[in-house]
Amino acid sequence: MKIRIDRFLCHMGIGSRSEIKKFLKTCRVKVNGKPPKSSNTQVDTEKDEILFDDEIVIYKEFTYLMLNKPKDYISATFDPKLSTVLDLLKFPYSNMDLFPVGRLDIDTTGFLILTNDGKFSYNVTNPKKKVNKKYFVKLRDELTKEQKEKIENGIYFEKEDFTTENAKVKELSKKEIYLTISEGKFHQVKRMLEYVGNEVLELKRVSIGNLNLDEELELGDYREITNNEIEKIFR
Repeated sequence: MKIRIDRFLCHMGIGSRSEIKKFLKTCRVKVNGKPPKSSNTQVDTEKDEILFDDEIVIYKEFTYLMLNKPKDYISATFDPKLSTVLDLLKFPYSNMDLFPVGRLDIDTTGFLILTNDGKFSYNVTNPKKKVNKKYFVKLRDELTKEQKEKIENGIYFEKEDFTTENAKVKELSKKEIYLTISEGKFHQVKRMLEYVGNEVLELKRVSIGNLNLDEELELGDYREITNNEIEKIFR
C-alpha cells in the first residue's frame, strides 16, 4: 500500500503532523537510507524501509494491545477529572488513536483490549457474537446452590427489560468463583450477584473468548496481541 510519509508516521504514533514536519526537516526520518524530500513523499508500506531515529518503523493498519487494567482508571479515552486507561500508555502507543474495547469498572482489574479497529471492537462487544468474558469474583458470602442456579438460568433486569444468558459458574472456593458471561451490561456481574443476595468484593477479568490474560503482565502493563491470539478470541 502506498501512503504519504507524514500519514504513515502519524498512524504509527511517531508524532503529530506538525511534529512529523520537524522530524523530516532535522533528518530524523529516512526512507531506504535517505531523508525524504517532503512530507508528501509517497512510501510503499510493503517494500520501503522507513527509519525513525535509526529504528525501523513497520506499518500496521490496526494495533491491538492486551492491558492488565489496574484499579482507579476508567475505560474511556478522555475524562476531565479521572485517569483513563490511555494514560497508562507510553510512546508510540500514546500517540495512536486507540480506544478500549468495552469497559471495566473503575474498581475492576484485569484484561482490557485497546485498539484502533472499530469492526473488531464491535465483534467482541456485540452480544449476538457471543464472545465470552470470564471473571474472577471474590464474594462476600459463600455462594449457595440456589444462587448458582439463578445466575446460570438467567436473571431479568427490569430497567433494561433484559435477561442474562450463557452464564457459567465455576466454584474455586467457598467465596471465590469464575463467572463467564457473553453480554456486557452496565455493572452486570455486580448486579447479578446483588440480585441473588450476595456481593462482589473483588472483580478481575481473566479472559476474552479463548484468550487468557498474560500472567506475566503486572497491573498497568500491556503488550501487543498477536494475530494468532486475535483468532483465539473468536474460536
